[in-house]
Amino acid sequence: MTLAAVLVLAAGTYAFRLAGPLLRDRLALPDRARELLSMSATVLLVALVATSSLTRGQGFAGWALPIGVLVGGLAAWRRAPFVVVVVLAAATTAGLRLLGL
Repeated sequence: MTLAAVLVLAAGTYAFRLAGPLLRDRLALPDRARELLSMSATVLLVALVATSSLTRGQGFAGWALPIGVLVGGLAAWRRAPFVVVVVLAAATTAGLRLLGL
């Protein structure tokens, strides 16, 4: 049963990825729909970041992790290199946890 589910999921994922290049010229979306799709991707990413940075298991993750994510987000917003963003976020989180926060 599990193998069948994995195969169906793989086939569906491949079909969705293949549909993009195949239907690009045949399907024209209105400008408003394109804007909404773009915004929905951003909203989904923000929701994922919020969920993973605020919770651990079934409870609150503590303040160190969200503050570390915030520092990383600010560094990314200031267009710091990716390695610097990751190191700043990790160092901030580790430092705050070391201080007991």
